Amino acid sequence: MGAGIAQVAARAGFTVAMQDVTEEFLARGMKAIDKSLQRDVDKQRLTPEEKNAIIARIKTSTDTAGLRDAFIVVEAATEDLAIKTEIFKSLDQTVAANAILASNTSSISITRLGAVTQRPEQVIGMHFMNPVPVMKLVEIIRGAATSDRTFAEVRSLTERLGKIPLECNDSPGFVSNRVLMPMINEAIFALYEGVASRESIDGIMKLGMNHPMGPLALADFIGLDVCLAIMNVLHDGFSDSKYRPCPLLKRYVDAGWLGKKSGRGFYEY
Repeated sequence: MGAGIAQVAARAGFTVAMQDVTEEFLARGMKAIDKSLQRDVDKQRLTPEEKNAIIARIKTSTDTAGLRDAFIVVEAATEDLAIKTEIFKSLDQTVAANAILASNTSSISITRLGAVTQRPEQVIGMHFMNPVPVMKLVEIIRGAATSDRTFAEVRSLTERLGKIPLECNDSPGFVSNRVLMPMINEAIFALYEGVASRESIDGIMKLGMNHPMGPLALADFIGLDVCLAIMNVLHDGFSDSKYRPCPLLKRYVDAGWLGKKSGRGFYEY
């Protein structure tokens, strides 16, 4: 997700500082960006020169000092409140006082992230959809303290990135995952209870509901650990049993079967 956001920003003409915890992760991100842009070159949507110019606008570093001149920082770390909290505390001390701090979180409270900083009015959610270079939506989430000015600046930036910003208020799962994840979880329950095979469940949703991807295949694409994390946020946030994660989802995550990224989830890759 971070590499995709960096790619989209650089393609829109911005100078981008991409920071991660290891050089290996940064190299992997740059490789993904190169591969994505090369597809556009092959399809004649970009020239080789344009591709090289986009890549040249992205600077990588394992040091947050490279973010000091940023007017906005978009955090795209793993979906873990403790990790994100530490990142926001660090960013608050590192970047310029007028910089906006945005999170690409898919479910965690923007209000809670803002509260650990000295600038909660400048903290906002920018939930990009995956894959970032392809999907148009960015879910813009206001925390309790997010200012109108911050929202207006982020909405304008989103449009400059060629995306469509749609606003929602801070609530567990926001809109996208509050609706999507219970559907995926219910599909997992249907498999768990032997209602149908994985192929039938996905096929029925694709052919009957015109979904481009079945819910079990989509869960594999998202990552089963991410799906479980979001279901836990929903369950904890609403204290409602309808958001209880399916035991099969928990079992697969415990086994390390996280979906496409691990080579096995509900399907094998």
